[in-house]
Amino acid sequence: MHFLVLAAQHSEGGWLQPIVDWVVNLMNLIGAPGVGIGIALENLFPPIPSEVLLPLAGFTASQPGALFTPLEAIIWATAGSVIGALALYWIGAVIGHNRTVAIFEKLPLVSGNDVEKTVAWFNRHGYKAVFFGRMVPLFRSLISIPAGIERMHLMKFTLLTLLGSLLWNTIWILAGFWLGNQWETVIIWVDRFKYLVIAVLVVLFIIWLVQKFRARRA
Repeated sequence: MHFLVLAAQHSEGGWLQPIVDWVVNLMNLIGAPGVGIGIALENLFPPIPSEVLLPLAGFTASQPGALFTPLEAIIWATAGSVIGALALYWIGAVIGHNRTVAIFEKLPLVSGNDVEKTVAWFNRHGYKAVFFGRMVPLFRSLISIPAGIERMHLMKFTLLTLLGSLLWNTIWILAGFWLGNQWETVIIWVDRFKYLVIAVLVVLFIIWLVQKFRARRA
């Protein structure tokens, strides 16, 4: 399993090391199902980045004597994505709409009208949000919870999650497969994209705060 050891060496010394070690050991033990388990956990614990796990799986599949092919990695990763998303969907369903509204109404600067507007937006655009949300860092996992809260049609939710995850997983696994020993270069671009997403969220949050304070003064 020299190629699995090589994968770990390529990330030695950084914040990525514990994650790489864990994934490498899992792949070494059970092959492609290890990719699925890693991605399922990534859905439940977003700090585990799929943008690292998926290219690593592709890199591993590119090595001579690999335990699995890129296609097997894609299939298992997509299965893990759907399983993790369904778990979060059911968490949202257990919380429910009324309880969520009650919780948010107790927060400062948040009114019942804000919550209802958000719910109305999700009910109008929820299907697109689920599909495209599967391809946006930070939102990949979180989008499943409001889908469960609003009891989105389960079959449609599952299908959209499957399609969005399949596209996302295919891109990153094949990127790692084609880049080979340079698979880590993918992470540089992903980090930049994450910073862009975070920056947009911060700007939107500041705009929202300003509007709230102005409304209170008025």
